[in-house]
Amino acid sequence: MHVHIEVDDHGHNALPSPLVEAASKYFKTSGPRPDLNAIADMYRERKMAAVVFTVDASSHLGHPPNSSEEIARGAAENNDVLIPFGSVDPHHGTKAISRAVRLAEDYGVRGFKFHPSVQNFDPSDTTFYPLYEALQTLNLPVIFHTGQTGIGSGLPGGFGIKLGLSNPILLDPVAADFPQLQIIMAHPSVPWQEEALAVATHKKNVWIDLSGWSPKYFPESLVRQANSLLQDKVLFGSDFPLITPDRWMKDFALLDLHDEVRHKILKSNAIRLLGL
Repeated sequence: MHVHIEVDDHGHNALPSPLVEAASKYFKTSGPRPDLNAIADMYRERKMAAVVFTVDASSHLGHPPNSSEEIARGAAENNDVLIPFGSVDPHHGTKAISRAVRLAEDYGVRGFKFHPSVQNFDPSDTTFYPLYEALQTLNLPVIFHTGQTGIGSGLPGGFGIKLGLSNPILLDPVAADFPQLQIIMAHPSVPWQEEALAVATHKKNVWIDLSGWSPKYFPESLVRQANSLLQDKVLFGSDFPLITPDRWMKDFALLDLHDEVRHKILKSNAIRLLGL
């Protein structure tokens, strides 16, 4: 449910180099980031599928993003394993809305990705409600980064990235005001895990993906709820290339989960959400 295309076919990186280096240090990974076709080959070998996307934070970072259109085209050529999501910069207003519609209708993206901290926007601000209205009309799910982020970690001022914008409680009014919009809160939402669980439990249209952390570090409350109340609303994600699906699956196998819940998390919940 959560794979980043960090390098495009022309070698352009989705983030400025200081952020790439900081994320590599934070996640203890190194080496070149794979392009879309390499990711497709890797997932194909593992008989897995992957939702792929980039993040358009051009107005905040002053850095040109990777192209969601190119990602969608590449995913179409690898549609046995790749499911494209688009990304638009919320600060672009009506242009973001028209681009989102074009990505859905002309390029076949199956959802959208937002990172409030990196894109520097408060998702609960009603300024962005026209965008959510358009996405709800398109009947496509949206992934919002929540919680701590490795992007900017350890840099002076965190490279200007504000963690509080990714508090999952900010998604509660969005879920309330757009009840047909399927909202995926990405990652264990540390340090706001309880807020995330409260929103997901209360709002039928809110889901959680488990990417960005090795399962051995999951908060106990998250594992408990995933194994019970939220078992139909939790989704497998790795955050590749920063965490490999191999590492994630190895640690996931050690969690104390019911077998039927494990299958829901790894496959059937995503099939239902994405209409596959």
